Amino acid sequence: MGEVLKQLEEEVIEDFEDETLYERLWGLTEMFPDSLRNATAKSADYTVLGTKKLYRFVRSAMWVGTTGFMILVVPIVFEQERFNMEQQQQQHQRQILLGPTAAVSGVPSGMGMAPPPPSR
Repeated sequence: MGEVLKQLEEEVIEDFEDETLYERLWGLTEMFPDSLRNATAKSADYTVLGTKKLYRFVRSAMWVGTTGFMILVVPIVFEQERFNMEQQQQQHQRQILLGPTAAVSGVPSGMGMAPPPPSR
């Protein structure tokens, strides 16, 4: 009995042809009406078309955004960094020349102060 079942299984397996997923899906389309198949095909075509257009738009928008950023914002960032470096260098020079307290106050000690008013 076991050998007979084994032979039948082998014969059944040999009778079936291997189908690809595409072949199976194409065979299933025959059970739907033409109007539904056409509507599905059109919606798939429009989806692909819309995706391509969206990709082109996003690509162009990203290019405009990044080049605008590079032209408008990056020079400001560089100038701010240069200004900060100059301030640090001036503070360092004051610290070297006048001592550590001069660098903190920002005004050299003893300079820029008005003399006391004369007393009568």
